[in-house]
Amino acid sequence: MSSYEPLYIDYLIYFNRDRDYFECHEVLEELWLERDRDPLYKGLLQIAVGLYHYRNRNFRGGRMMLQSSLELLESYPDIILGIRLGELKADVHSIVNELQDHDPEKLAYHDLSILIEDKALVEHMQKRSLELKPNVPQRRSPTRGRIYEEKMKALQQTGLHENDENANHQANN
Repeated sequence: MSSYEPLYIDYLIYFNRDRDYFECHEVLEELWLERDRDPLYKGLLQIAVGLYHYRNRNFRGGRMMLQSSLELLESYPDIILGIRLGELKADVHSIVNELQDHDPEKLAYHDLSILIEDKALVEHMQKRSLELKPNVPQRRSPTRGRIYEEKMKALQQTGLHENDENANHQANN
């Protein structure tokens, strides 16, 4: 039995293996909500969101989210949840400084990795990686939540309306 949450393991796989920061946010947000909005999980998911924005050239949004993650994570020890959080915070801090002190348009984006400290966690990740398929192509918008549900409802209504028009057009011809 793993002492690590399955959604946390998925987060680490999406982060390190796939660099799918959008999906990182999706799975860790679910865990964050289950864990009464634990600030540690919020800080980790904000790193993924910050990298997602930065990679998509939303420099201001990326910097703000990464800075917020540092503020949430500053009080946590360097090693926690089986990862080297101290090194991750240092890497994030470096990106925040680059985004503040330089012209972001001239910066070369680079992914981060979360270094795993616990060998048991590495084993859980390796096993889960065999089951967890990458999202190809990576998603660019939510597939759950109120906004997604409203969007899908609107698309279904539009699709139904278009189908009615096509049927009427075919019947008249």
